[in-house]
Amino acid sequence: MSPALLGLVTIVIGVGGCLGYFYFSNLFLDKVLFPASGPNAGRNINRANMIRPWLFLAPAILALGLYLGYPVFETLRLSLTDRTQDGAFVGFANYQQMFAEPKFWEAMRNNMLWLIVVPAASTAFGLLAAQLTDRIKWGAFAKSLIFMPMAISFVGASVIFKLVYDARPAGNEQIGILNAVWMQFDGGFGSLLFLKMLPVVILAVFAALVAYIGWLLLRPIVTGSDNILVKALRAISGLISLWIAVVALRNILDVIGMDFPYGQPQSWLTMPFYNNFFLMVVLIWIQTGFAMVILSAALRGIPEETVEAAIVDGANPFQIFFKIKVPQIMPTIVVVWTTITLVVLKVFDIVFAMTNGQWETQVLANYMYDKLFRANDWGVGSASAIIIMLLVSPILIWNVVQARKEMR
Repeated sequence: MSPALLGLVTIVIGVGGCLGYFYFSNLFLDKVLFPASGPNAGRNINRANMIRPWLFLAPAILALGLYLGYPVFETLRLSLTDRTQDGAFVGFANYQQMFAEPKFWEAMRNNMLWLIVVPAASTAFGLLAAQLTDRIKWGAFAKSLIFMPMAISFVGASVIFKLVYDARPAGNEQIGILNAVWMQFDGGFGSLLFLKMLPVVILAVFAALVAYIGWLLLRPIVTGSDNILVKALRAISGLISLWIAVVALRNILDVIGMDFPYGQPQSWLTMPFYNNFFLMVVLIWIQTGFAMVILSAALRGIPEETVEAAIVDGANPFQIFFKIKVPQIMPTIVVVWTTITLVVLKVFDIVFAMTNGQWETQVLANYMYDKLFRANDWGVGSASAIIIMLLVSPILIWNVVQARKEMR
């Protein structure tokens, strides 16, 4: 049977099956189980109306249980067994083995690094793009260009950036854009400006911004009336922000004292620590468009009266943006941030396609893949999958709770 005909038959059977299910289940409910006749007609109608929503939900619940619920419990079961012992129950031995492996902690460290950089950068660039594109005539075209990477798969984007980072031996023409630019530096004023002064300025601005965010988080602890849990979360987030600012300032000294290998092509993806940031650029490039679209809609929803009142009071554009607009769209910013965080926790395609976890770029999802499909160790592989689920679940639950609050 041809694929087109098979697809048509599948659609007919699927749609027909759904229509048949809903028709006959309602018929059975109203005519057989709770008939709307006789002395108990009123009670039967009420009972039928109570059960009817569950009839409509039953196929979805069955599908979710089969494709989501069952794999979770099966993964948990496999994480407590050992393939080499014919599936014998071994308790938490797989978790102990996983926690003892340096590669797992490398993956955890890199995932935490991704969590700090990617959601923050994607949300910041998305907010900046949303604000700027709304102020120019060709903003719709600019938004289309920024959003376009969202249409590219992670693997496709990885192939594109792998070519950007490509390195050829010295003396050959460089097809990688980054190396082609890098080879133009020879230690002169251009090198000093772009390789030292510009990174120092960027790191200083980043440190100042993160420190300011930390201050905004810590200040309400003293002056606010939040409960203990909120104050604790503010304290932890504020201290992390200040720590990141200190690290950024310390990196300024490293940049100033660094001796660059001018005139030599660089294998960017094999540089430990820095290669993680080259991989993050791919996801930031993709997710910035998503953040821009959501935040642009939020900015358009801000009442004009608040902005006009700020202008009348003499506020400058920066004060209007940071003190009037940003506080009003903060719930949307948080939702965008947490949504990108969920993507980051499950990141796999980019790392697999570009480095395959080599050169200290391992992440949890790639570690899980290596254990499950390369080492054929379903115990440790399933244990790492459970760890990913445990990391994702609190953020997912928080998103659902916030969505319900918004609906109320």
